[in-house]
Amino acid sequence: MHFVSALDRVPEMRGVLCLFEGVASGAADGYARMTRRPAATLLHLGPGLANGLANFHNAKKARTPIVNLVGEHSTKHQQYDAPLSGDIDAFCAPISAKTVRLENVFDMGSVAAEVISEARRYPGRIVSMIIAADYSWSESGAAGFAAAPARPPMPASRPAFGPGAGFLLGGHLLTGKGLDYAARLAAAGYKVFADRNTARVEGGRGRFQPERIAYFPGPAQAQLAGLKELVLVEAKNPVSFFGYPNDASLLAPPDCRVVTLAGIEEDGLGALEALGLPEAGFADVPEAVLPDADSPLTLETIGAAIAALLPEDSIICDEMISSGPPVMEQVARAKRYDFLPVTGGSIGQGLPVGVGAAVACPDRKVVVLEADGSAMYTLQSLWTMAREGLDVVTVIFNNRRYRILDIEMRRTGAPGFGDRSNDMVDLTRPNLDFVKLSEGMGVPATRATTLREFIDQFAAGMREKGPRLIELEIVQ
Repeated sequence: MHFVSALDRVPEMRGVLCLFEGVASGAADGYARMTRRPAATLLHLGPGLANGLANFHNAKKARTPIVNLVGEHSTKHQQYDAPLSGDIDAFCAPISAKTVRLENVFDMGSVAAEVISEARRYPGRIVSMIIAADYSWSESGAAGFAAAPARPPMPASRPAFGPGAGFLLGGHLLTGKGLDYAARLAAAGYKVFADRNTARVEGGRGRFQPERIAYFPGPAQAQLAGLKELVLVEAKNPVSFFGYPNDASLLAPPDCRVVTLAGIEEDGLGALEALGLPEAGFADVPEAVLPDADSPLTLETIGAAIAALLPEDSIICDEMISSGPPVMEQVARAKRYDFLPVTGGSIGQGLPVGVGAAVACPDRKVVVLEADGSAMYTLQSLWTMAREGLDVVTVIFNNRRYRILDIEMRRTGAPGFGDRSNDMVDLTRPNLDFVKLSEGMGVPATRATTLREFIDQFAAGMREKGPRLIELEIVQ
């Protein structure tokens, strides 16, 4: 409560109210992905932190800098096992690179500075600080100073690789100069791939767009087939999302030599620069064309419409799940945009990441492309969008089913679907009404059942500022 009270005295600190900790953790992730500066979360003891763990998992996989401020009972109260008592350190452990339990109130300033500096270590990490309640109302020492983050170290050595090698780029290499060097690699005859779990990708026309590793093992293995060497730059050896019967977990060919040019915490940009490759152009993708409004409403025509109408420098937050690949294949033809994908597989990322991205970049249009099932995990994000007046257009791909589980059922070899197992992935009886749900939280909403309706509604959302939601009925 003293921290919240201090917001009145420190106008430089912006407080954003979220109605669920899973929204706060996802919003912190989205904010930091766009700014590359830590966001802070303020969480209520162990259960409050636990409520945010799923999106903290995604943020950890994205290597996002976040500072968690986690409350603890006052020191005199901790001995009594009050109802909210718990092992907060254990809750912090799975997602925090470092957990600091403040032991002396006079160290508050110096420890806070240390925590911020640790979160900013390249490429970014989650750090949690546990603070007893009475430290908030006690006298304390001087404020600390967080030093500017150091440049990541260059790799100690450079491995040899042949002319036909492939490169897998991750980390911060799918933005800015990293894409310039990716184009140079491609022009020099190397195959260039993008780590599908990279936190932020700059896409659209006018940018070199490396081929993103596919979600399922078969297509991913086909992408990498024939490679004798795979060079990792701020990326890990690619692995399938799940293990399947009769499928290898590692996606590169068994006889492919995998070498690391720069590790996750090393200077991949400097390592690519040291290769000395000349500047190079690339073949751009065709310009997006608005589809005929009387065409059928399909994932392909939806993607084409989004690509044609998306403003320059938009931010796309993707959690379409099964609908994603056909849509994003079309969106590649849009004007320049930033793409924030799912990084760790925890469901409920799309809407909160959109909140954080919009807070970070108030002058840019944010578009959340969201599946119906995953939207329900963190739907409270809409209330924060309305409260803050965030410029976010949310498109719900409503197929009334956990469609991805249809695919996973077949891939794992499980026998299904009978009536009872089908009920576990069916989202009807009753149907979810996202228009009413959205309007109930203060975000104007419409429903599109034809391509013409979607084009009109999405175009309006691109023209006008502020939050809105479009429910797309794509039941097949």
